[in-house]
Amino acid sequence: MATAYLTRHTLPGALGPILIDVRGASRTAPQPAVLIVHGFKGFKDYAFLPPIAERLSRAGFTAVSLSVSGSGVDEHGDFSWLDRFARNTYTREVGDIELVISKLLAGELGSVPPTSVGIIGHSRGGGVTLCVARETPAVQAVVTWAPISTIRRYSDAEVALWRRLGTIEIANARTGQQLPMHYEIVEDALAHADRFDIRKAAAVLERPWLLLHGTDDETVPIAEAHELAGLATDPRFESHFIQDAGHMFGARHPWAGPTRQTELLFDATVRFLTRHLD
Repeated sequence: MATAYLTRHTLPGALGPILIDVRGASRTAPQPAVLIVHGFKGFKDYAFLPPIAERLSRAGFTAVSLSVSGSGVDEHGDFSWLDRFARNTYTREVGDIELVISKLLAGELGSVPPTSVGIIGHSRGGGVTLCVARETPAVQAVVTWAPISTIRRYSDAEVALWRRLGTIEIANARTGQQLPMHYEIVEDALAHADRFDIRKAAAVLERPWLLLHGTDDETVPIAEAHELAGLATDPRFESHFIQDAGHMFGARHPWAGPTRQTELLFDATVRFLTRHLD
């Protein structure tokens, strides 16, 4: 296998810089590219995301990992920009991702334009990637890891309190920080409910799609995965449920090496993308 290169880039996103890592075997030979989208409270260097990027680059793909501008995370992986996290609406997040795709296709991320483009998303990022694929024909294959099936993650009572307070805080158990979220996030979701209807995106997606979910997911119930799988209509759709895997498929942050579940996750992902991207 060729040794992969790594270059780092920034683009002006909706709330600040989008941080981007590009890994590949060649900057000059066209090859398929895969965008890797993190989940809620995630970022490009989180846990298993760099290892899957490295695995993809060794398998002949250009792997493009990004931290959206509203991730709140700086170049060191620290939550330094809580004001940006507080305003990270779905519209802004999707806009950042689509900007990265457009620059990738134009050959403006340190490599020539790819021969094809796929996308991987974890958790919230999985739901987001379905919405991105729905409106981005250039995305030719989709892989979702433990995807959410709806952007509505709060009860009516919680949303009412959120509206009254204007800002709520959620705990980041990993760092011990309280992360603010402004009510404009809800307003954006309500104003663009159809655009970010993940179930509808799943039902109309006419692209190869692989759904992977752990049977013991403690964060996104497996029922959401079954719901999305039941909506898929493309004959190339596949779903695999990894036994005894939780939301992180056995991975930890910082990365502590592969587990049986992450190996199954990586193997299935690379095989699928190899079949459907050229």
